Amino acid sequence: MRITQGAFSFLPDLTDTQITAQIQYCLDNGWAVNLEHTDDPHPRNTYWDMWGHPMFDIADAGGVMMELSECRKVHGERYIRMSAFDSTAGWESVKLSFIVNRPANEPGFRLRRSEMEGRTIRYTTESYATDKPEGERYAE
Repeated sequence: MRITQGAFSFLPDLTDTQITAQIQYCLDNGWAVNLEHTDDPHPRNTYWDMWGHPMFDIADAGGVMMELSECRKVHGERYIRMSAFDSTAGWESVKLSFIVNRPANEPGFRLRRSEMEGRTIRYTTESYATDKPEGERYAE
């Protein structure tokens, strides 16, 4: 099951050249770029672990790609996403976010059904990845 979160998630994985072009677009617009990683990509898990600090005042995408390369060396078995934040007054929000790295095996999610009082049925989405402890979720 392929995780589809953020921009470009229904497309094939972007190449590093395509990622560089997207990062340069963000930098050209004056947006701060940051990298985050996680081994629990549940859609409600919006707080991923940050890689370093947000990169303000960078003019060249090469610097961000260097950080992405280092992040991949350490967390290559996790999901890594790039986000761009516009701090312009009136916007002050994420303008672009997309996955730049995926684990080789994406276990996906299960749908758990629970019958409640009366005829009420509740559904919960759970990641198969969380069946293992953190740090072991994508180890082969």
